[in-house]
Amino acid sequence: MVNSLYHVEGPLSNGGRGYPPPAQARSSAAIYNTPMPSQTIAVAMSGGVDSSTVAAMLCAEGHNVIGLTMQLWNQRRLAGHEGMPESVQGRCCSLDDVYDARRVAETIGIPYYVVNHEERFERDVIRPFVEEYLSGRTPIPCSLCNNHLKFDQLLTVARQIGADRVATGHYAQVAFHEETGRWLLKRPADKSKDQTYFLFGLTQEQLSRTLFPLGGMTKPEVRELARKHALVIAEKPDSQEICFVPGGDYKRFLDAYLAEQGEPPLETPGEMVTTDGQVIGEHTGIHNFTVGQRKGLGVATGSPLYVLQIKGDTRQVVVGNDQDLYSRTLRAHRVNLISVAELREPMRVAVKIRHKHQPAPATIESTGPDQILVTFDDPQRAITPGQAAVFYDGDAVVGGGWITQQPAAPLQINRRMVPKMVPER
Repeated sequence: MVNSLYHVEGPLSNGGRGYPPPAQARSSAAIYNTPMPSQTIAVAMSGGVDSSTVAAMLCAEGHNVIGLTMQLWNQRRLAGHEGMPESVQGRCCSLDDVYDARRVAETIGIPYYVVNHEERFERDVIRPFVEEYLSGRTPIPCSLCNNHLKFDQLLTVARQIGADRVATGHYAQVAFHEETGRWLLKRPADKSKDQTYFLFGLTQEQLSRTLFPLGGMTKPEVRELARKHALVIAEKPDSQEICFVPGGDYKRFLDAYLAEQGEPPLETPGEMVTTDGQVIGEHTGIHNFTVGQRKGLGVATGSPLYVLQIKGDTRQVVVGNDQDLYSRTLRAHRVNLISVAELREPMRVAVKIRHKHQPAPATIESTGPDQILVTFDDPQRAITPGQAAVFYDGDAVVGGGWITQQPAAPLQINRRMVPKMVPER
């Protein structure tokens, strides 16, 4: 199976000159089973089947491959605190994963190094994760890790060891658009494994030096290739949880982390109110809620209630019925644009507001430096501050930003207005 190293695009509107592609990109040289100039490539090895297969693919093609694993978090660090296990298995970045990555490197015969970035991971991922929850927002640590740590630091280490490129096991594709001179981030062939939502923060320089060899493959094809290369992790299950939150219980993690830091226990109780300001109860802390939540509200009424808004400044949790969750606008900040250099005028796109959200038709327009207003054609459910809004033009990622604001008031709609799922573009 052939998977393009780089693809060269044709015309694209709204561009801007960027970073030129390497010579081999202009001929769309293949990354697997096709002759191409040998390169030194650093592969980010997580210990899973995807990154391990990437290392084997590139090695089989004759590239000088160096395996790198980032040690980001000591999984045993919070052991002994309530709800925290003594050991953690079967998750990204665990000691088992480091061991698996090392075994794969030995199998395919490549040098392998573990690079410790625990201090920066805590600064750029853990602390923001905690602070976002305490402010009433719902963070995405995987995007923070990709944007501020993994690609930034991997490329730095790659330069230090003389590597031309960095390759990862992400399901995404990179292309160079000749007319605009910009690198593009594109959705993979296997849409069910699409990870572009978590990669919207990649810069032009980072994309110019990054390879996603699995972008044209499906997950079953990747596993089959791992078997052909006799990799011991060929049947290893995918990691599904946040790497530093055992069992997915972020509330217990927050309590344990703050206790370890010597900080006081979480105390963010407040009022639970309706959209018209009526107080209907008390809650134990805003960190216990997220927009769209129904269970665990601690109040009983004649009809189901959902969390509509979390006010970090007043510690109020606003609740209402399901139709109150729908709105047509959002504001995003800290925006990173990829396929275009700037938004000079409103642009039609499809927008994802969470990883599993079906991209919805919308118009985006700039409202200030690194700020964008999104207006959807149809109301969307549970737009959540702290999550990302990622903009697509077909399969190409236009850019993305962090959702910072919900509408001032819920959009009043009747159920006949609730939109049907929009097909992926």
